[in-house]
Amino acid sequence: MKFKKKISNKLNELLVKNIDAEKYYSNAIDNIGDGRLKMLFKRRVTDRGEFAKELRTEILSYGEIPEDLGSLKETFNRNWTSLKLSLTSNNEEAVLDETIKFEETVLNGYNELLKDEVLPPTIDALLCKHKNAIQAAINTEKSYRKLVS
Repeated sequence: MKFKKKISNKLNELLVKNIDAEKYYSNAIDNIGDGRLKMLFKRRVTDRGEFAKELRTEILSYGEIPEDLGSLKETFNRNWTSLKLSLTSNNEEAVLDETIKFEETVLNGYNELLKDEVLPPTIDALLCKHKNAIQAAINTEKSYRKLVS
């Protein structure tokens, strides 16, 4: 497989994860009552939308077509999580636990690509920026979880 196609495919995987994350946070906003947590999640929606936009731009620069749909698996997981959270009375701690788990899977996708591939400096810098922001989000959500538990 050509290098450009291989990198584009990997970027598309991250694009799908960010689209899924954006939808996941939007869903989580509907399952919580805490205004501060809603604001935190709205920022995550904005961040993931921006990450997706940046990844689309990189994919297009390689002459490939970005995937603009989230994964079917994540759609199922979002729906299951929504049901599970509604059964736990929209408990903020449960929502945070689920978002942290989800973010950790997204972070793993970034870590795998960054360690497995020799990337052009611009893409490497972009992915490191995203990865650092996702790690910061996880840390913030863990701190917030301590406050609500």
